[in-house]
Amino acid sequence: MLPDWLSIKPASTEKYSEIKETIQKRGLHTVCSDAHCPNASECWSSGTATFMVLGGLCTRGCRFCAVKKSAIGEKPNILEPTLLAKTIKDWGLDYVVITSVCRDDLPDQGASHFASCVKEIKKENPNTIIEVLIPDFSGDISLLKNITDAKPDVIGNNLETVRSLSNKIRDRRANYDQTLSLLKNVKKLDNKIYTKSAIMLGMGETQYEVIETMSDLRDNNVDFFAMGQYLRPSNIHAEVKEYVTPEKFNYFKKIAEEKGFLFVASGPFVRSSYKAGEFFFKRLKNNIYL
Repeated sequence: MLPDWLSIKPASTEKYSEIKETIQKRGLHTVCSDAHCPNASECWSSGTATFMVLGGLCTRGCRFCAVKKSAIGEKPNILEPTLLAKTIKDWGLDYVVITSVCRDDLPDQGASHFASCVKEIKKENPNTIIEVLIPDFSGDISLLKNITDAKPDVIGNNLETVRSLSNKIRDRRANYDQTLSLLKNVKKLDNKIYTKSAIMLGMGETQYEVIETMSDLRDNNVDFFAMGQYLRPSNIHAEVKEYVTPEKFNYFKKIAEEKGFLFVASGPFVRSSYKAGEFFFKRLKNNIYL
């Protein structure tokens, strides 16, 4: 049984239905639906969403993720960048998050398509801040350069868990050090781009390991950090070892802030893209980045 603090209050469904209808009509995907995000109702009701490009089939088999798996993904939709940009313009969004499934089956692992989406959004929505949560592209810096050259404002790649659990939880083609290297390389390619990562708690990690992970990210100049509760999508996924209390999340948030992250999101329902715009704009308003 879930503890009381993991009860989700239903939000207004009018905006939720409107957004869902638009997404389905244009053949777009969101991580909100495909990954069974617990915040979908809240975020969609406020008019925000995290879009997922390159189809709804992931070529990797991480043990925590609800996105459908396949050795071969869907054929990329060449119209997707245009449809995405139009949808964002129609909704009048000033901050968007774009992510994707992993596409190890494609020659460039989808990097050029992802970059095209960013460029098209910027062309149609010049005042919209763009955050991207990208695959690791197998550590290939030349593929990463496709993304940095498109000039998103924030680039994220998630560690997902602590070092000792990484090989047990993530697909064998992903690993802890590869993620750290990618985030470090973003800064080498363009140090004006903010970097971001996230982990899930409750998978069997120790308190020391969580703090060690924070240090590893800061050692690689990562700017933003998010921590949330792992919630098991189904019985075939990795088990939940612990339901972390809100008090513990607040404790970790304080430590992370002391380590120098520009912002920290920490709580049971926090996901890497949850209310990303709200946090970013709050910092801008207070002139922390200027």
